Amino acid sequence: MPSFPLPELLEMLSLGAAMGFLGGLFGIGGGIIVIPLLVLGFGLDQAVAQGTALVMMVPNLLIAWWRYSQRHPVALKTALQIGVLACTTTWLVAHLATRLAPDLMRSVFSLFLLGLSLRMLVHNPADRAAQQRPARDLRFMPLVGIVGGSSMGLLGVGGGLVATPLFTGWFGQRQTVAQSLSLALVAPSSIIALMTYSSAHRVDWAMGLPLAAGGLFTVSAGVAVAHRLPERRMRAAFAWMVFCTAVWMLVKPLLLR
Repeated sequence: MPSFPLPELLEMLSLGAAMGFLGGLFGIGGGIIVIPLLVLGFGLDQAVAQGTALVMMVPNLLIAWWRYSQRHPVALKTALQIGVLACTTTWLVAHLATRLAPDLMRSVFSLFLLGLSLRMLVHNPADRAAQQRPARDLRFMPLVGIVGGSSMGLLGVGGGLVATPLFTGWFGQRQTVAQSLSLALVAPSSIIALMTYSSAHRVDWAMGLPLAAGGLFTVSAGVAVAHRLPERRMRAAFAWMVFCTAVWMLVKPLLLR
């Protein structure tokens, strides 16, 4: 495996540490932030950027899953059903994703980010009508694993960001419980996604491993800071960051022409 010179290695470690902190701050694996940076800043192919980001995301998500399981344990049967459906869907969709054209992957990813950011900006979590909406049958809750797994397989990220609103809005779960359920989905499916991308030679390990090492030391710090900041401001800042990234990725090809 090729190695970086010391200055570039330190750059990767620092970037991984920053992404780990931001990932912990926003309650995600960090891939939604680092993938655009790998594409725009380091010139990686979209699929390779997603596979490389998974190297960093897997340990971050496993640590978060362990922490949440201590405070919000999920029933073993429910966790297994969600995890199995998510892993199976991730494996199937990831095999398709690794064969798609890079330009198509970039467009899909950009539109996903754009839709996600717009939803976060217009959604009002304090909406009483939404809170009083009848919850769906909880027996169908594991089916969210299919939706989250599809996002993980196609985009390498986004499983938890898609699943958490479904658990809260459709099934009436508290936010912390929904996040614990989402981690039961995302953590194992991220491993499947990484294995699939790696088998298709869509992972830059020389870049991904330093990113992962740097992130391991800062995820907990980001989580600690997140609990000290107002939730509404956190959500707004994250939504605008995602929106600007999506717009830039969509207009960049036109500007370069």
